[in-house]
Amino acid sequence: MNVIDRTHLAGLLDRERRTFRERNPRSAAAYEQARAHLFGGVPMTWMNKTAAGFPLYLAEARGARVTDVDGHEYVDLCLGDTGAMAGHSPQATVDAVAERFARLGGATVMMPTEDATWVGAELGRRFGLPYWSFSLTATDANRWAIRLARAITGRPKILVNSYCYHGSVDEVLLVVGPDGEQVSREGNVGAPVDPTVTSRVVEFNDLPSLERELAYGDIAAVLMEPALTNIGIVLPEPGYLDGVRELTRRHGTLLINDETHTFSAGPGGCTGAWGLEPDIVTIGKAVGGGIPSGGYGLSAEVAARIEGMSGLDLIDMGGVGGTLAGNALSVAAMRATLEHVLTDDAFAGMTELATRFTKGVQAVIDSRALPWSVTQLGARAEYRFTNPAPRDGGESNAAGDPDLDDYLHVYLANRGVLLTPFHNMALMCPATSAADVDRHHEVFAAAVSDLVG
Repeated sequence: MNVIDRTHLAGLLDRERRTFRERNPRSAAAYEQARAHLFGGVPMTWMNKTAAGFPLYLAEARGARVTDVDGHEYVDLCLGDTGAMAGHSPQATVDAVAERFARLGGATVMMPTEDATWVGAELGRRFGLPYWSFSLTATDANRWAIRLARAITGRPKILVNSYCYHGSVDEVLLVVGPDGEQVSREGNVGAPVDPTVTSRVVEFNDLPSLERELAYGDIAAVLMEPALTNIGIVLPEPGYLDGVRELTRRHGTLLINDETHTFSAGPGGCTGAWGLEPDIVTIGKAVGGGIPSGGYGLSAEVAARIEGMSGLDLIDMGGVGGTLAGNALSVAAMRATLEHVLTDDAFAGMTELATRFTKGVQAVIDSRALPWSVTQLGARAEYRFTNPAPRDGGESNAAGDPDLDDYLHVYLANRGVLLTPFHNMALMCPATSAADVDRHHEVFAAAVSDLVG
């Protein structure tokens, strides 16, 4: 088994960062200029998550390729961290947006469109839940789903998995600590209350702990990803998701599947691919083909329970919905993306390419006897610097190696390949080609060779 020489790694990382600075003078200058006007120097602070000290600035993007302001073209395996799963500016979505906004006119008119009905029906076909409502982000979809769950169960708390990702929802920012205690997640910004007041947390793949927490009788909903994604892909063990569903039903707790990232598993995410039966599904990012979009789907039983309650303000100030949610432009983009771009056939091809990616990465790992692993979830794959792959969020967090992450990210970027900046995730879109995947393998193998000889 190969052991990484950390001094050698530090030298390689310094070399690649120097190369990055030399290659990208216009991006560096743009970043410096922005620091005088933008908080943190970027439009959104997470854009400072960069392996090289400053972000690349976008010039153009089409399909599975992006070009920066210094003129470098990249194979984009990041794809907006799922937001561009349809590829950048897919033609069908572009045409639908132009038709709605330019020819027909009107993005925000506070009137429904017939497109919304089509999208609701299609999401129902894919995910198996019949009733849908829209948002502009999955974060809001999760917030609203939590409110509905609390309203109809009369219970105050939700339960999440340690190191899950559900956006910036206050109630989800807690983890299982080193001694098994439930604590606020490190770095949590401006929490209105200690999240242990509003929530409970257990590790993924841990049914005994889930049963223990549900037994308190105060959990309105379990909000979970069917597979963890944002801490590295962590897949469910056999029988785990069936156990979650059985326990939630037994304890009168609703089950919310957040499919925002796990949508990569197939046309209906993990819910469709694995035959899951949640009470609510939330989704965002990918369904609008790059236009802000999201939504939540309700089972017939949940919808009936909500509609049967008097006194819920679902119209104005009840905390569910927003003026721009379900706007004509977003809904037109969703329809075009689901109807013509992220189709059942497209997912089949994307998953096939992700399998090619996974096998190629595993071959490099095996050839160098590295203690690393690679995990696939449909059209998405990710490599980790540990073997076997982590089985829960705590293990996955502990397996992080920031220096190795940064080295591979900047090495790949310097040679025209982009991964998701938060982790080593590669996502396939309908425009991704086998040549794009093979280019990654060529550069990845070279990076590993430089690292271990």
